[in-house]
Amino acid sequence: MSKLCTAGGERPTRVGLGGEGVLRTQGREGEAASVIIEALEQGLTYFDSAPAYAGSQSYYGSVWRERPEVRAGVFQASKSAGRTRDAALADLEQTLRIMGLDYLDLWQIHDLRTAGEFETVSGPGGALEAFVEARQSGRVRFIGVTGHHDPDLLTRAVEAWPVDAVLLPVNPAEACLGGFLDLTVAAARKRGAAVIGMKALGGSHYVSPEGGLTADRLLRFALAQPVDHLVVGCGLPVEVMELALAGRVPEPMSPAEREALVQTFRPRARRLAFYRGGA
Repeated sequence: MSKLCTAGGERPTRVGLGGEGVLRTQGREGEAASVIIEALEQGLTYFDSAPAYAGSQSYYGSVWRERPEVRAGVFQASKSAGRTRDAALADLEQTLRIMGLDYLDLWQIHDLRTAGEFETVSGPGGALEAFVEARQSGRVRFIGVTGHHDPDLLTRAVEAWPVDAVLLPVNPAEACLGGFLDLTVAAARKRGAAVIGMKALGGSHYVSPEGGLTADRLLRFALAQPVDHLVVGCGLPVEVMELALAGRVPEPMSPAEREALVQTFRPRARRLAFYRGGA
């Protein structure tokens, strides 16, 4: 079970609002606010963002400043792609300022791609120092790592770094290819780190209702995998409602349904995992 919790002591909701979708835009404050507010009204408490996701942090900041009373019950995650201590700390300062927050619930080393990055982050003056310091000082409550290029590298990071969580891709293509959903998940479970899923819809590229690949079906598949939480970017309030509904289903998808979906993806799995390095 996930050890992540809000400042109020509650476990974040199984599904959360991702930093993609309308949040990865600029100048669409009204639309972004409607999606964030719908997530709150649907009872979602997990909210994802990153400096790399365009205006996501400022969109959240606008809503949180208007609703300070919700802060203790909200689990706000963000990230830093800075690979050195100084770059990561600069990102953290900017993130907290933009969001108008005193702390982050989860701060993640963003998008680990290469062995060279791993060595820089791990070494003297590397970003890992900033993450550990921030957790010790209370400026962030939990730390994590994210990746979708190389499951072996992400597994190495989970095994070597003192992270509380890992964010990785979860969809039928990954069930075909292996790596993230077996090796990385096993490493996370061994060290007691939470597993957070992303890319359930493949950036909406997988959704094809005429072919039976509805968003609901893909979400239920992802939630049937060994993940503690699942974040999904949404473009409209109705998509938030669909996400929240999927998160309330006690048994998302039967083994037979899962296998049928995996077989649908198998002939094109490598191409459908377009976010992987060399895919």
